[in-house]
Amino acid sequence: MSPEVRIRDATREDVGLIFGWIVELAEYERAPEQVRGTPALLEQALFGVKPSAEALIAETRADDGSWAPAGFAVFHCTFSTWECRPGIWLEDLYVPPSGRRAGVGGELLARLAGITLERGYTRLQWAALDWNRPALDFYDKLGATRLHEWKLHRLDGEALARVAGGAGPAD
Repeated sequence: MSPEVRIRDATREDVGLIFGWIVELAEYERAPEQVRGTPALLEQALFGVKPSAEALIAETRADDGSWAPAGFAVFHCTFSTWECRPGIWLEDLYVPPSGRRAGVGGELLARLAGITLERGYTRLQWAALDWNRPALDFYDKLGATRLHEWKLHRLDGEALARVAGGAGPAD
């Protein structure tokens, strides 16, 4: 029997919890040194004057009837030029090991899919590491389409500064 799960919008009081899970997720993804953000930056992104992202908190009911945090999702708006409509990009979804296989991830994705439809958006998208077999299998079971022909690209650090400065490709 799986525990009862509920999903709620994150609040400012959740920032420390979410940031701690971000660090755990980075450790799981073998890249803890890449976490350069801070709780203060996360709070600004989620609850500042012009928020750039949103977050959901999953909770499960404890034996005493109280609700305990069980995972999170951070997401933001995207835009499809081909459909001329917005969508949602799921930046991170994390459920600590102790809460896995209890339906928490599925409930978070169900709520995100619901938000996507409620807002009249056209798609919910995310990326997963190619070695993360449990996540890939989970997404396959949901019926998510894997976009093999698309390759993610990123400019950051020195390359971002070089391109912003009008410089061409590095030799």
